Amino acid sequence: MDQKRDYYEILDVSSDSTGEEIKQSYRQLAIQFHPDRNPGDIKAEEKFKELSEAYSVLSDDEKRKVYDRFGHAGLSGNSGFSGGFDFGASFADVFSDLFADFFGTGRSQGRSRGFRGEDLRYRLEIAFEEAAFGTEREIKYPRLIECDRCLGDGIEPGHTPVECTTCSGQGEIHFQQGFFTMARTCPNCGGRGRVIEDPCTACRGEARIQKEHTVTVKVPAGVADGNRLRLQGEGDGGLAGGGPGDLFVVVDVKPHPLFVREGNNIITEIPIRMVLATAGGVIDVPTLEGVVEFKIPPGTQSGQVFKFKGKGVQSLQGSRRGDQYVQVVVVIPSKLTRKQKDLLAEFEAESKSAAYKPVNEFSRKLKKHLSEKTGKE
Repeated sequence: MDQKRDYYEILDVSSDSTGEEIKQSYRQLAIQFHPDRNPGDIKAEEKFKELSEAYSVLSDDEKRKVYDRFGHAGLSGNSGFSGGFDFGASFADVFSDLFADFFGTGRSQGRSRGFRGEDLRYRLEIAFEEAAFGTEREIKYPRLIECDRCLGDGIEPGHTPVECTTCSGQGEIHFQQGFFTMARTCPNCGGRGRVIEDPCTACRGEARIQKEHTVTVKVPAGVADGNRLRLQGEGDGGLAGGGPGDLFVVVDVKPHPLFVREGNNIITEIPIRMVLATAGGVIDVPTLEGVVEFKIPPGTQSGQVFKFKGKGVQSLQGSRRGDQYVQVVVVIPSKLTRKQKDLLAEFEAESKSAAYKPVNEFSRKLKKHLSEKTGKE
């Protein structure tokens, strides 16, 4: 049996996404993979079914809580939760919007309600340390706002619009398709129910103009590469009284020359000399707070890892910090002088067998293996 994919991954959202974000992502993907747009495409049909199943769970608060706690197993009926994917009111609401986008039908967005502004996306590059401890950045980007000349009407001051003759001012036109009476946004007035004959000279009848906008982004401590920060109301302004969209700031964390992040832990690899590893000594270890001294114990092996508790990255969900793991790599000289070779030979002669216990153990196992192999042959 194939293992089911994560529902959040299917809908291309994070586990802390809001219901509105999940709904918006589902609508976009469902339109893309709808069977009517991909006739005969089995993969698109399976993808659409997968999307529908994921949304039916994540759009339901109760099911989502169970899924977050128990995963797919929680929806199978083994955890006191009845499975199955019902298409309730919220699901129907999405499909109402979906068919409006796909077929150009559904509720008029003209005279009955305004148009919400578009969401915007901004990529913000920050340093590794800024991601670990948090930061504030002032960013500038262009966005659409209400035209200050026509105040969002799109009409040159002193003039008035006329009723659209195509839809008789309704903002939508109706037509028959099979057994259904369908409605689609009027192509002549764009759903407004009126036609502008004297457009505003500032916005050319678009009701909005583009201006550079400045906003301060508060990046929380512990943010990771690829995380999205949502700034409500900082997207494009709406039309006809509709609310503004949101701004999604995608965080790009620059790689660090010394640290690698794994979850909330950081890994540091430090090369040390052979003599230091053998005899022990003090090395400088870089941490997020600065360099600290650390005493390497005698007989340290290459690849050995030392843990620095609480020296990692702060968790987004709380104040606890991860740990830092320092892995030492013993560097063996590639070229030796005659004197160095003689000294090493003298050192080897003075070394007791017990000092090379792993080597001796391997040799013993090898001899035993060869002996058994020879005896069988």
